[in-house]
Amino acid sequence: MRFFWPLFLVSAAAVGVETALTRYFAVANWSDYGYWVISIVMVGFALSGAVLALGHGAFHRHAQALFAVLPALLTLSAALGYSGTIINPFNPLALQNPDTYAPQLGLIALYYAALLPFFFLTGLYISLCFATNARRIGAVYAADLFGAGLGSVLVLGLMYLVSPFALIPWLLPLLALAALGAGQYRKRAGAAALAALLAGELLLALGPQAEISQYKPVYAPLHTPGARVLASVNSPRGAYLLLDDFTERVNTDISNDSGMMGYPSPPRSYGLYRDGARIASLPMPGPAQTGYAPGALDALPYTLRPHPRTLLIGASGGERVTETLALGAGPLTALEPDPVLYHALRHGLAGSPPLALAPDVRIFDDNPRVFAVSGAGYDVIDISADFLDEAPANVYAFSAQAFAADLGALSPQGVLSVPVSIQDFPAYALRLLATMREALRLRGVADPGAHVILYRSAWNARLLVSPAPFSAADIAAAAKWCGDRSFDISYYQGFDAVAARANLYNDLPAVSFQTGTMAAQGDDDSLADEAPGILAGQATPSAQAFDLRPVTDNRPAFYAILRLNDLPLLLARLQILPQAEIGALVNLAVLAQAVIIAALVLLVPLAAPRRERLGHPVLRPALYFSALGLGFLFMELFAIERASLALDDRAMGFSLVLGAMLVASGLGSFVSGRIGAAAGAMRLAWLAVALWAGAMLWLSGPLALAGMGLPFGLRAAAIVALIAPLGFAMGLPFPLGLRQLRGEFFLPWAWGLNGAFSVVATPLANLLLRAVGLHAVLGGGVLLYTIAALSFPALEGQFAWTPFLKRSAAVD
Repeated sequence: MRFFWPLFLVSAAAVGVETALTRYFAVANWSDYGYWVISIVMVGFALSGAVLALGHGAFHRHAQALFAVLPALLTLSAALGYSGTIINPFNPLALQNPDTYAPQLGLIALYYAALLPFFFLTGLYISLCFATNARRIGAVYAADLFGAGLGSVLVLGLMYLVSPFALIPWLLPLLALAALGAGQYRKRAGAAALAALLAGELLLALGPQAEISQYKPVYAPLHTPGARVLASVNSPRGAYLLLDDFTERVNTDISNDSGMMGYPSPPRSYGLYRDGARIASLPMPGPAQTGYAPGALDALPYTLRPHPRTLLIGASGGERVTETLALGAGPLTALEPDPVLYHALRHGLAGSPPLALAPDVRIFDDNPRVFAVSGAGYDVIDISADFLDEAPANVYAFSAQAFAADLGALSPQGVLSVPVSIQDFPAYALRLLATMREALRLRGVADPGAHVILYRSAWNARLLVSPAPFSAADIAAAAKWCGDRSFDISYYQGFDAVAARANLYNDLPAVSFQTGTMAAQGDDDSLADEAPGILAGQATPSAQAFDLRPVTDNRPAFYAILRLNDLPLLLARLQILPQAEIGALVNLAVLAQAVIIAALVLLVPLAAPRRERLGHPVLRPALYFSALGLGFLFMELFAIERASLALDDRAMGFSLVLGAMLVASGLGSFVSGRIGAAAGAMRLAWLAVALWAGAMLWLSGPLALAGMGLPFGLRAAAIVALIAPLGFAMGLPFPLGLRQLRGEFFLPWAWGLNGAFSVVATPLANLLLRAVGLHAVLGGGVLLYTIAALSFPALEGQFAWTPFLKRSAAVD
């Protein structure tokens, strides 16, 4: 048993380092590049299993010495790998330029060179624990999973205390402590690990320091003369910075004619940034300055519906609350789900004062869906322009089901106002139109075009939707309001796009994505050209070039309009692709690399000595452990997405599901060691997974929505209770399968195979979610566990472990 608690520590540190590196990429570059970390982790595990399988004899003979030296090597390689990552001058923007991308590929390879040694050595330590404790596979795997679960919880707690750049130094002691389980080499191993720990901590404290990329939005204001960081807040949601610099102003889309109309410019403010991206303007001390409000793009609903009962989704640091009140809103309910922003609104943040609340103004930190189902009869439901990008989980407020619920919460003549940026791709506005068409269909509306007004500036658009058709007076008022402010109407029923070109204020030409050339000459409004077709469900040029299917709760990805089947075209247009779309291409690259690695690990038995392979079936174990590696991650991704919806927090959803699933799987693994009928237990595990998936297919969405109004603790407890049975069942198959293998070659190979296909699983599941939806991911997980159940490598008679068990006993 002495190897199990060191294994617990190593597994905890490994998951912690993996999470810390993912956070590093999110802050220093962009979160999309965090997929590399997952790839590097699993490649390291896969290669370690293959190497141990091919050299099992030598590794087993020197097992005790390896257990003594590996903690020091792990500690040092983690510090060196992180330091190497910090000094890598990778430029994500240069990667998107056809003239400068080649050197960036070499820098990506350097990330692998820096980080792969740590995860290879981690995989070697874990697989060696399996190999030297063959009689207690279940207990060893349980220690591995329990440790990983602890690591996920530990790093979650650390995120509240320290900067994302400082997480790894806090994790190094776990690796060094593992040396105390080195048996007869304990003293020397401890001394070596202590020396490695001191060297690693000194390197990270005195060596190159991590910093935010110069290409992040926060970099320029952070380095302006006189800029001050007023506050920094660390949490799993992100690293927040409150800046005071002369460039910060209330961030709103204002009319070019505001000055001529007598409206002042938006006032100075503080800027709140999360992970380097600006998410809100926080007010400076002094009276609210809202004179600019009538000239803002989002002010039109308050002209169409004077003094409305209003639901404001996203308070934008308080600026939208004061702006909305200045526009004449009546009773106002504002929702701000982000905990840092909500705290700033209620209690202030550093030099920014709390929002002064009038008696008829209420602010909540609830999910918008909670209020949408309340049927309060709002006259205006107004979604703030920065709400979609404020947090990953906010995409669920932009699904067809969410919009349908919003429409149901309006009064009969109420207006839903939804923003969309057209700065990168105007096609996002068309996708919003397609989503709203689906929402109106869900509400039983036969003629969606009569319920929609679309208007815009040069950079942003607003979609107004009503449960009742807009009247001629509404349309005339909207047209006059836009004309006075040099905004453009792009659609209402009966709108003449051709005639409107004569008075176009903001040219928006249609550009062919295929050719990169303008499709029309002269002034043009590409949204006006295609909006009628989108609302009628017809094929338009943009619908053929992009994936404009509606965003739904099943397929919650707004920035996912690229058609990945036309990869050569995407690579040719790489320079103009929005940053939000790059994640899909990174997933494709990781998937291609993962498939190659998995194929190589599959072929490892061909390199084994003939005596190792003779008489031992390979196909069934290959199918079994490959399917488990894929299936586990598929089920996990589904659970994370549903938990993110229920908690309205992607970071907490990820951490809670990961921790609960690993601990529950550890319990299942531990119990597996007490099960005699392995094949029967595998069938029961498959049945449990299939029944859970069937129940969640129908219930997970309604349960998540129904629980949104509950306190956070109750929602978290409910998620853990739902995840635990699945995790327990998924913890059984891997150790049960390892027990069935003959010969000491196949156990580490199976471990490596499982790791290799886990690399494949992450990008594959993400791409499947993007293209088809969550239900397809769930169905894929069940299919994979079915394949595993059918290919279970059951033996007839006794397990052929005798030679290996003798060696295990000698090491124990």
